Amino acid sequence: MDILVHSPFAEVAALLVMAAGIGLFGILLRQPLIVSFIAVGLIAGPSALDVVRSDAQIDLLSKLGIAVLLFLVGIKLDVKLIRSLGSVALLTGLGQVLFTSVFGYMIGLALGLGHVTSLYVAVALTFSSTIIIVKLLSDKREIDALHGQIALGFLIVQDLVVVIAMIVLSAIGIGAAADGGHGGGSVLRVLLSGVAMVALVVVFVRYVADPLTERLARAPELLVIFAIAQAAMFAAIGDFVGLGKEVGGLLAGVSLASTPYRETIAARLAPLRDFLLLFFFIALGATLDLSLLGTHVTGAIVFSLFVLIGNPLIVLAIMGAMGYRKRTGFLAGLTVAQISEFSLIFVAMGVSLGHVREDALGLVTMVGLVTIAASTYMITYSHRLYALFEPLLGVFERRGTPREPSDADALQAKGYTAIIFGLGRFGTAIGLRLQKRGIPVLGVDFNPLAIRRWRELGLDTEFGDATDPEFVTDLPLQRTEWIVSTVPIHPTGLSHEDTRTTLIQLTRAAGFRGRIAVTSHTTRDTEDLFGSGADIVLEPFQDAADRAVELLSGAPEEERTDIPTLRSEEKEPS
Repeated sequence: MDILVHSPFAEVAALLVMAAGIGLFGILLRQPLIVSFIAVGLIAGPSALDVVRSDAQIDLLSKLGIAVLLFLVGIKLDVKLIRSLGSVALLTGLGQVLFTSVFGYMIGLALGLGHVTSLYVAVALTFSSTIIIVKLLSDKREIDALHGQIALGFLIVQDLVVVIAMIVLSAIGIGAAADGGHGGGSVLRVLLSGVAMVALVVVFVRYVADPLTERLARAPELLVIFAIAQAAMFAAIGDFVGLGKEVGGLLAGVSLASTPYRETIAARLAPLRDFLLLFFFIALGATLDLSLLGTHVTGAIVFSLFVLIGNPLIVLAIMGAMGYRKRTGFLAGLTVAQISEFSLIFVAMGVSLGHVREDALGLVTMVGLVTIAASTYMITYSHRLYALFEPLLGVFERRGTPREPSDADALQAKGYTAIIFGLGRFGTAIGLRLQKRGIPVLGVDFNPLAIRRWRELGLDTEFGDATDPEFVTDLPLQRTEWIVSTVPIHPTGLSHEDTRTTLIQLTRAAGFRGRIAVTSHTTRDTEDLFGSGADIVLEPFQDAADRAVELLSGAPEEERTDIPTLRSEEKEPS
């Protein structure tokens, strides 16, 4: 490895190769890249291969990565989501932060940590990883579900707490660094600088942001360069006035959050963020002494269990008290069963300010590795976990669940010929055509926006999840002739649970004796669905192609017997 001492380029190349190899191994284990990147830092650090020698270069890339990360947090900061979800996002977010902070602090003291270290660790444990949660929920296509939207809401609350904590920490650091009695003046200077930066952001948003980004958007590459420059410039200003690079980067993102190009900017900078954050985690892992980590095994286990079990339980309890069903609370609660990359950044700031020692950063890093790795599987297999623990969760559900009302009695009395699960474009088209023919139809979806859209069209709907046994049992199945599933399946995600097969099993177990139609996009799926008990398999793309050929050729149906049909197939009677 001596050649790497004299060649920073070769050193970075070696780190990238290691990151790619370990990252691939991590993906095979279905782990987020954060875990793999920290592992790269540990392996490349002085306790193992001792590859990391270009400290200045890696530190620079690391700080730029943090600035870009917080820039993207700022540009995606959607306070409207908190407002739209009402009190549940605010109360759940603040309740979880308060619970974790108080009990985390008490656990730290019980483990023999000092007051300041216990406070740092407790606050660090309150943050959950928005990046990981959004990725996992998106892979499972649950980001638009009620529990997904609630999770996003209280994650935004956590992001706001991160901002406040970092501002306070920066002010305390400047005050502590001041000489003698000038600390109060230094803190005041930092606060005034913060007000000035916020005022600058307000002026920029009001008069400059929209026309400037509209002009820059004519050259997309220039728009990306400008966004990076904005993040770096605000981070530098924030560092200069004492607020820190982190707060400066976040304010840079807020300055562009109201522009119509925020999604484009965020999408184009996401790969750069991931690349630069690699060096933050490498620098983090390289500063940890593996021999010291062993001294915190007991503390890491205790704190990890606290995060994995305590955080979901407090979310479940708060949502249950507010009138949400235990299933919604359980699925939302699992999303906070890990700590965040911000937890590591927060403690690292404490180390740089001299408030805590590096072994505290090692402790939080171990908790991060354990909780991120474990919670990934918990979120991935959340429905199976709910089925396992459901008998024990009744205490967390109020009678009547007023936040998720179910008109089961009214539905049973009215009766429907068809129940459609999945109210996307295909499901909506089927529902409208059935209604036009005078056929009573009920739509089911777990996306609140889809429910609202159907009701605006004058169609009956019910909010619920096709994989929830209790919900399916409450549906008016006895008088229903057809169950239709148009729920999209995306097998590239981490979860391989097939909602269509689950729905077939649940409806049959609930006593449904009618016929079941499900959608499929592949021949293999069609065969598997017939084997699972489907009566008809709808193939939207093939049906549309057949209809297009019919219109283009002008041939009547009976004249097209020579055309191989790939349209919807019906199960042959046995």
